[in-house]
Amino acid sequence: MKVRVTRRREPDTRPVPLAWAGAIQGYLAWIVGERALATNTRLAYGADLARAARWMGDAGREDPAAVRHEDLAAYMVALHDAGLDPRSLARHRSAIRQLFRWMLTENLLADDPSVLIGAPRVGRRVPTVFSEAQVEAILAAPSDLDPLGVRDRAMIELMYATGLRVTELVTLPLKGVHLEGGFLRVRGKGNKERMVPMGDVARDRLLEYLRDVRPPSGDGPVFLSRLGRAMTRQNFWERLVRYARLAGLRGKVSPHVLRHSFATHLLNHGADLRVVQAMLGHADISTTQIYTHVTRERLKAVHAQFHPRG
Repeated sequence: MKVRVTRRREPDTRPVPLAWAGAIQGYLAWIVGERALATNTRLAYGADLARAARWMGDAGREDPAAVRHEDLAAYMVALHDAGLDPRSLARHRSAIRQLFRWMLTENLLADDPSVLIGAPRVGRRVPTVFSEAQVEAILAAPSDLDPLGVRDRAMIELMYATGLRVTELVTLPLKGVHLEGGFLRVRGKGNKERMVPMGDVARDRLLEYLRDVRPPSGDGPVFLSRLGRAMTRQNFWERLVRYARLAGLRGKVSPHVLRHSFATHLLNHGADLRVVQAMLGHADISTTQIYTHVTRERLKAVHAQFHPRG
């Protein structure tokens, strides 16, 4: 069986078949309660499952209990024909498998038709990172004579010292800063809390900003805009790009590259992978292991440059 999937310029807003809608809503309610997934992750799962449900409805499978392995295999082929890359295909497959696994545990199915769906090969992308010299150049770009420069240097220094996600940085509350102890209490993905050391240099920059620039207040976010409002991710991103260009960098610049650089530089200097995992807030160490590819490439480059038979 093959149902043609065509590219749509606009999102498919057709209603999901009723039986599918009930199963998807039940599954999403379960993952919110049991797995504490971030809102964006839940929305992505919901969108992927709605797309599968509409396709299955078009194919005559309006109830997930009627779906067979062949139907799911045909759907994966259809997604491939629609132009999805391997990473997106893997995400769709994962969402489908988790839905049917949940239905099986809830006794809504007699067996699981998704068990044998093949997984597309997904190559891991080696993250872009700044060199240590490039980070130093970016940190030197903000002006100490400008209050916004003092704020921006504190933000960049703190992100590089802690590996915070940009959302964690701009929403960091004052009550999460422990200057005497030299650490931050951060609430990250899935509403999970972790403690991250900030180091002496970042602590000093943050103290300077809090003492000389930020209006005194007992609550609210640490970093404020020129108008006294909470910083946005886009605002910080634009400021970071501006300083990178002032420092002469012309390649890819983003807060995530700074986070990648934090992890890579720690590993380059001998940090334990599990320690880096804890600081980044990764639930699975396999996510952190991508940075070992960067350090291996660096070691090979150094060997090739300096070894007489490199």
